[in-house]
Amino acid sequence: MNMSVWQIITIILLVILAVLVVLYFVGRRMQKKQAEASVQMEAMKQTISMLIIDKKRLKVKESGLPQVVIDQTPRYLRWTKLPVVKAKVGPKIMVLAADRAVWDVLPVKQEVKVEVSGIYIVSIKSVRGGSIQPPQKKKGFFARFKKDKSEKK
Repeated sequence: MNMSVWQIITIILLVILAVLVVLYFVGRRMQKKQAEASVQMEAMKQTISMLIIDKKRLKVKESGLPQVVIDQTPRYLRWTKLPVVKAKVGPKIMVLAADRAVWDVLPVKQEVKVEVSGIYIVSIKSVRGGSIQPPQKKKGFFARFKKDKSEKK
């Protein structure tokens, strides 16, 4: 059973092509599901005022979210960390999940108006007594030297 190099290469190329075709169709199906979910989230969202107590990135099991949410999370996502916000909504303290972009901007220990869809914070409307500003990015090690050179001139 001596196969030539060309036969091995064609078999490998066919396997790679089959994997790419499968990934293409799986990706299209996931895009459709995400579009449907975003339409549902837009329909269900409501504006709520809340006091942000704490925000952390936690694994789904450690997050304090309801057991139903943890059970519905796919197995491959249970190891990833989720942006979780602990907030006081009216008299109740709730644990909410947040969009990553929103989580970065949410101020701690301040009252904010946010759009919520279920237990998911979709966007920030306003911050009481302040403005919505993204956090300052840390400069890299080499960026500090570039700045110093320009200041010396």
